[in-house]
This record gives sequence, C-alpha cells and structure tokens, in this order.
Amino acid sequence: MSTWSPSSWREKPILQQPTYPNKAELDRVLNELKNYPPLVFAGEARSLKNQLAEVANGNAFLLQGGDCAESFSEFHADNIKDSFKAILQMAVVMTYAGGLPVVKVGRIAGQFAKPRSSDTETLDGITLDSYRGDIINGSEFTSEARTPDPARMIKAYNQSAATQNLLRAFATGGLADLHRVHQWTLDFAHKGAISQKFENLAEDIDKSLKFMEACGISAKTYRTLRETDFYTSHEALLLPYEEAFTRKDSTSGDWYDTSAHMLWIGDRTRQLDGAHVEYLRGVKNPIGVKAGPTMDPEQLVRLCQTLNPENEAGRLNVIVRMGAGKVGADKNGLPSLIRTIEREGMKVVWSCDPMHGNTIKSSNNYKTRPVDAILTEMKEFFQVHKAEGTFGGGVHLEMTGKNVTECIGGSFTVTEEDLSSRYHTHCDPRLNADQALELAFLIADSLKEGQK
Repeated sequence: MSTWSPSSWREKPILQQPTYPNKAELDRVLNELKNYPPLVFAGEARSLKNQLAEVANGNAFLLQGGDCAESFSEFHADNIKDSFKAILQMAVVMTYAGGLPVVKVGRIAGQFAKPRSSDTETLDGITLDSYRGDIINGSEFTSEARTPDPARMIKAYNQSAATQNLLRAFATGGLADLHRVHQWTLDFAHKGAISQKFENLAEDIDKSLKFMEACGISAKTYRTLRETDFYTSHEALLLPYEEAFTRKDSTSGDWYDTSAHMLWIGDRTRQLDGAHVEYLRGVKNPIGVKAGPTMDPEQLVRLCQTLNPENEAGRLNVIVRMGAGKVGADKNGLPSLIRTIEREGMKVVWSCDPMHGNTIKSSNNYKTRPVDAILTEMKEFFQVHKAEGTFGGGVHLEMTGKNVTECIGGSFTVTEEDLSSRYHTHCDPRLNADQALELAFLIADSLKEGQK
C-alpha cells in the first residue's frame, strides 16, 4: 500500500466532486482554511472511538441522526436546539426502555455536501450543474447559484463552528440533565399514543431519579445525570475541504480530520482505488462506510482491511442501507455480509440506515419515504442479526426536530396530501420528531428482546 499523506487522495480517481471555474480562488480559500482553528479535537475523536468499541462489543448502541443536508438559510439556534432535543428523546427511550447506553452522534455541524445521481439537472430545456449542497453551490435554478463557489466553504466552516459551540453548551450546560426530561418534548409534538408513551416513560425516570437521590446518587455528584457526550459527523465528500482540516495531533503524532468527530464514505464513493477511501484510510477518526445492495461481501472485507488494517474495535462502522424487503436477501444481503465479516474475524459496528433504500415519488410528485418501510427495514435488520448471532448496534437517520411533513405515515399519520404543507428539505425527506420517537420505541423493544 502506498504512503499516505493528507493530499495523497489527489493521485486517485475521484467521483462526486464539483468543478470550480476559478482555480486561483479555490487555492486561496483552501490556504485560508488551513490556518483556521479545528472544529473538533483529536482527544474527542478518540473518546468516540472508545465508546464505539463498546458498541462493537455489544455493550452500547449508536444513535446517529440529523439533517439530510444542512443549509445556510435555515441556520438558527432554535433549529439546532430542537434537533438536539429530538435526539435526546430518542436516546433516553433507548437507554431506559432498551437497557443499553446510547452513543449520540449528530449529522450536524458540517453535513453540507450531498452526492447526486447526475452531474447536471435540466428544467424547461435549460441544463445546469446539480445542486450539491450549500458548501458547494446554491439550490436556486440559476446559472449564478449553481456555479460552484469556493467562498461557500468559509461560510460552512463559520456555521459549523457556531453550531459546535451551541451543541457543547447544550450537552454540558443543563439542557441534557435527566431531571429536565419532560422539557425535551418539542412544542409541536402531537398528543397521540407515542407522545403519551414518552410522558409515561418520563414519569418512570422521575421516580427512579428520586429513589437514586434518596440513596445519595444525584446530578450534583454524577456528571452523567446532568451532562451528556454529543459528537458530530458528516459524509467526507468534498475532499479539498477535508484536507484543509487534516491536522497532526501533538500528543500522538497521528493525523485527524478535525472537521468532525466521525466521517463516513457514501455508497457512491466507496471504490477501493478511489480518492475517498484513500483519504479516510489515513486519518484516525472513527469512520463509517455505507453498504447498499450492490456491496459484494468480499469487497466489504477489502474495504475493512484498507480502512481498519489493525482491526480496532470502534474504528469502523458499516452502515447498511438495503431497503425494506431486501435486508435478508440471499445475494449481497445483510446475512452474507455478516457471515463474511465474521469469517474474517473483523471488528465492526453494524448500523442500519433505513432511509436511503426507501425513497419513493408520491402521486403528487414529492420525494418521500414511507414510515412503514423505514420501520420494516429496521425490524429486518434486527431479525437478521438475531438469526446470525451478531449484534445490530446502531441506526443512521435523516431526521429533524422541526415539524415537517416529508415522510408519509407514522402513528400521527402524514398523508401524501399533507406533504405540501411543511415540506422544507433541500434534498431528501426527513423524519419529524414524532416519527423518530416512534422508531426509537421500536429499537428499544428490539434491544430488550435481544437481551432475553
């Protein structure tokens, strides 16, 4: 294997990258970013890896969720707070009802770039570059907006820095205190069966906390009752940006991507000889790789060998995205992936992305996802792992704390006719807080069942 450097990816074939018309401006921006402070620290990434090692060993569960793609226009403290609260709700359900600690990782503070199925988009006979996320170009269908602009990377960094600052304040400043569990319910949450189920669980937590306090265990003496660890992640898609934040850790001498605690490679960019695999094999962050129905088991083995040559638990997260009804397929389904990885003795976190394989077009031409299909894929994921004697240790969701109508179905039903009322996504449809909470209870039940 060739010698790695932060720029060695430039010698490899690369997909899903924009073409910047002004090379001099691109170089200027990248040189400026190289002097900016890191967004996260190497020690934090190591802490996440240690927690993910517990997941790989079956002693914890990974909850990874957030926006499909962050946007500049929707950047607001309330939006960040609502998404944080939605993840806290899900995590407490899984922890209390499922009986396992939950590692919380947001798709936030850097999730600005999106892969596209086509490099261009045609509308009314006009062809322009596809929208690739706010870090690259604008979503408006104009030549000016769709032209890749390097200055957007600086704006993405500034927004990410502000978001990281706010998330750290939420995680350690009192919002995550378990005594405030009732306050995590979002203002718009519907008063249906799921929200009532959460209120009942919150009451049980209150009773448990009072008992613990009577025994001398309180938030004053135990940090984990008043604070939480919250990590950030995004797809490492725009490699010039990632290279700019690749720094050598002064304590270990290892290279880390300091733009996020965890990075992942998408299903479209996981080529063994490609630039994205080359880049991520050299940084010490925990990393993920998406595995869709085209993933060959032997290819997954080679990816694991390349990305995690020392076979470290907590280093590699295999994020499976098959689609409802396809998880248990004989060829290139989850069972064959699991058996091959087990045969090789490889240590990975198995995570389920029940979103990307279940995208459809509604009759009124909205891109959407049926909640029933999302729940079904999640159930199938756990069923296969139970049958194989392995641990399904995580979920990877596109979700928001906003009151959106983007995915159809759920206990408080969103219909196709409802989609137009609050369809706010810039790319893919997201679960709203009610739908995400419904999924959290399903996961908790599955975890509890797995412990029997």
